[in-house]
Amino acid sequence: MLETSARLLRLLSLLQVRRDWSGADLAGRLGVSTRTLRTDVERLRGLGYPVEARPGVAGGYRLGAGAELPPLLLDDDEAVAVAVGLRSAAAGGIAGIEETSVRALVKLEQVLPSRLRHRVQTLAGATVAVGGGGARVDAEVLTAIAAAVRDREGLRFDYAGGSVGGAWGSRAEGTDQPAEGSGVEELQPARAAEPHRLVAWGRRWYLVAWDNEREAWRTFRVDRIRLKTPNGPRFTPRELPEEDVAEFVRRSVGEASWQYRARVMVFASAAYVQNRMPIPIEPDVVDEDTCIVEMGSDDPHQLALWLGLLDADFEVLDAPELAAAVKEVGNRFHRAARRFD
Repeated sequence: MLETSARLLRLLSLLQVRRDWSGADLAGRLGVSTRTLRTDVERLRGLGYPVEARPGVAGGYRLGAGAELPPLLLDDDEAVAVAVGLRSAAAGGIAGIEETSVRALVKLEQVLPSRLRHRVQTLAGATVAVGGGGARVDAEVLTAIAAAVRDREGLRFDYAGGSVGGAWGSRAEGTDQPAEGSGVEELQPARAAEPHRLVAWGRRWYLVAWDNEREAWRTFRVDRIRLKTPNGPRFTPRELPEEDVAEFVRRSVGEASWQYRARVMVFASAAYVQNRMPIPIEPDVVDEDTCIVEMGSDDPHQLALWLGLLDADFEVLDAPELAAAVKEVGNRFHRAARRFD
């Protein structure tokens, strides 16, 4: 006969494999009497597992739904499937669950045996997901950062920056986001930081962390982070100066120090414009088919090109520099097609 603790785990596994069990079948699988089975069922209930019992000849046991989620037991194939699914969700496959997917993935990978972890990595490396835009983030990097946040361990990493001066402006106070231009990436010197929180915003992941060298809070794009091992020393968490970490990211990333600013009315829905923009923005909704966006850059010509990529009608509400650039781009396109007039 199995020891009590091992028998309880075996019983729980059986209840999760099949919806309904007769008492005799369960007792036979466990090698115990029906009386011992009833005692074990009560022990599981005491641990928070909602085991339902049905009396009578056709009665038996089933694992029901409770008020709280108890720990689950997964076999090897199930654990691999869940881990791969969580990796896909963490990469942004389903909006709104990226952060919770990362937290669940960290918990699962922490307890996966090495053989299963290898299977997950092999399967993930052999598959390709076709995304809907936005920078791709390695799930390994996400889970490593999330684990460091949980364990209060410092991070050491190289940070891939870009050339300053492209569309959407230069670095803003409180952020280490490079301009979204087409310049060649350059690897900035190694950074040491105390990770505070991962935030999924728009189509990107951001790390909010205390930068040890600059002695200030910074946001980092996770797709530009190249982690170094081992991690840094453990630290006592600092208090972020803002209550809402998402608002901190929104402000630090979105309020870049642009040389040119413009307000543009776009004759399309706010959701459509958000999906077409290269950075997360919050349009002001006019109606279901119209919104107003505030844009910025060090070069109005770049803004004109980005507006063209929206593939929607728009009107420049201010910024004469942008209006002139839009006219110039429009004239160039018109000249390019004049042989067909």
